[in-house]
Amino acid sequence: MTKDEIIQKHKAHVWKCTTTYYKDPLVIDRAKGQQVWDIDGRQYLDFLGGIVTISVGHSNPKVTEKIKAQIDRVQHTSTLFPTEALVAVAEKVAQIAPGNLKKCYFTNSGTEANEVAVLAARMHTGNYEMLTLRHGYSGHSQLTKAMTGLSTWRKGGVIPYGITHVPGPYCYRCPYGLTYPSCELHCAKDVEEVIKTSTSGAVGGMLAETIQGLGGFIVPPPGYFKIVANIVRNYGGLFISDEVQTAWGRTGKKWWGIEHWEVEPDVITSAKGMANGVPIGLTLTRAEIADSYKGLTISTFGGNPVACVAAKATIDLIEEDRLMDNAHEMGAHFRAGLDALKETHAIIGDVRGMGLMQGIELVKDRKTKEPGTDLATKFMERSRANGLIVGRGGLFASVIRMSPPLNVGKADIDTALGIIDKSLSETAA
Repeated sequence: MTKDEIIQKHKAHVWKCTTTYYKDPLVIDRAKGQQVWDIDGRQYLDFLGGIVTISVGHSNPKVTEKIKAQIDRVQHTSTLFPTEALVAVAEKVAQIAPGNLKKCYFTNSGTEANEVAVLAARMHTGNYEMLTLRHGYSGHSQLTKAMTGLSTWRKGGVIPYGITHVPGPYCYRCPYGLTYPSCELHCAKDVEEVIKTSTSGAVGGMLAETIQGLGGFIVPPPGYFKIVANIVRNYGGLFISDEVQTAWGRTGKKWWGIEHWEVEPDVITSAKGMANGVPIGLTLTRAEIADSYKGLTISTFGGNPVACVAAKATIDLIEEDRLMDNAHEMGAHFRAGLDALKETHAIIGDVRGMGLMQGIELVKDRKTKEPGTDLATKFMERSRANGLIVGRGGLFASVIRMSPPLNVGKADIDTALGIIDKSLSETAA
């Protein structure tokens, strides 16, 4: 098909809510390493990575060769039949998991992983009410939409029964008008007040992204999660670390984002970068919590052998090549470049992130912090025209999100910084 035929058929047969980037949709035809090509043959540097999903580069042969071999061996079994592929990745995850989180439940997405975590928390504690963060994104099911703290992703009459949103650690736009560290982490301590006034006082748990992804790569200040986790546990709940975007070395040095905050969660959820783009979801917890799950359960596609082989190959490659260390080093280099661009481009209000998960929030005026939604739209178009693919997010869709593969090199980062610089100038002109 031609590009126009694909776009026409997409409009005709795919739900309109399936949003696409750019005024003229980008039809990707192939990808390799850090590069992608559109159907017209134009090459782009990919700094979106399937929204924090491509961990070791597109079509990495160390992953794809094992996928092909598994397809020829056996492509599908349900959870009714144990496989070597499933137990191999489960054992590997248990080995690198923090604390005593040794039991895995596999699904197909982060949405499902979060659903399972909430169900397990409610069954284990006997408490129904759950806490989640404002500006958070949990998925696209009825429950996870209710848990999401962004109005644009909560349409359709979602009723958040049993869900209470607590203040998030959005320092750049602090809802209390305070400044870290003189704020003394008021947003974290206020979680207790929310429990006392907006719940029954007994909670099943709290699900929180380590770094809020769709919310605009919001990074909590040091100490935030220690305070919050203790509060939640004091009121009978479990602390669930949503690592759908921050796991597998993405934040640098460590396997899991939550490890940077020195908190051992009761449950971890993940997906995205776990299998380098092959659909898989993970809910990881302690044995006593896993054993609390009541009734029978089955997943037709959860723990699919092809997905499990892809996940094991991806995790092994990250470990062998120490890509979490590369994420730290290249992330620091990238961050330094973005900080420098902030000094020369007035439309950058904030630079934030960790490892190879970096964002810039665009504003119309730094003093008022008026969101630069239209600026972000223009920047997206200009960066594409200049050969760079990035993402966007935030409550006002004014945050540019960047998450290149973990094996990205300095040369590609410098190229990206040059394109970002040029695109910012064109956006502001």
